[in-house]
Amino acid sequence: MKTFLVSVLMIASGLLSAQTLTNDPAHSRLGFAANHLMISQVEGNFTDFNVTLTYTKEDLSDAKFTVNAKLTSVNTGVEARDNHLRSADFFDVAKYPDLKFVSTSFTKKIGNEYELIGDLTIHGVTKSVKLKAYYNGMIVNPMSNEQTLGFTIKGKINKNDFGVGTDFPAAVVGSEITIVSNLEFPIKK
Repeated sequence: MKTFLVSVLMIASGLLSAQTLTNDPAHSRLGFAANHLMISQVEGNFTDFNVTLTYTKEDLSDAKFTVNAKLTSVNTGVEARDNHLRSADFFDVAKYPDLKFVSTSFTKKIGNEYELIGDLTIHGVTKSVKLKAYYNGMIVNPMSNEQTLGFTIKGKINKNDFGVGTDFPAAVVGSEITIVSNLEFPIKK
């Protein structure tokens, strides 16, 4: 019985010490790039998004990321293109207003590189995706005096797997979408 109580207390103390952090929107970016006409890339980002990071272990080996983005906030710097991306030709934001990612594993590879696997939902389709995550470290932000963690997330997905922009040939809009996200997470006092 004593061993059981000690185990329960250890589990409970681990749950109580879980950290849940929310990204600093002023210092975070959820970006993407797509090939255009096979000669260049169009870059963009989502301006309305949040990421939560939950972990209990100091080495972040149990880190879990959850991303929610409003697809209406797509921004490529060209209003007509952004409106087209919001249309039924691409994101169809009237039916599918949100992008969501929920990590299922976070595995250390080498140095500061991790493999981040999770379920990505776009356009009503959920697929497992594999990304690279780079833990850039923790530092005291001199402006806020808060400990802040930094990450860069990179990877590629195929937009056709999610039914986005499938009527446009790869020679016009590339099928492979590059993801680059930079995130800062302040540890609130």
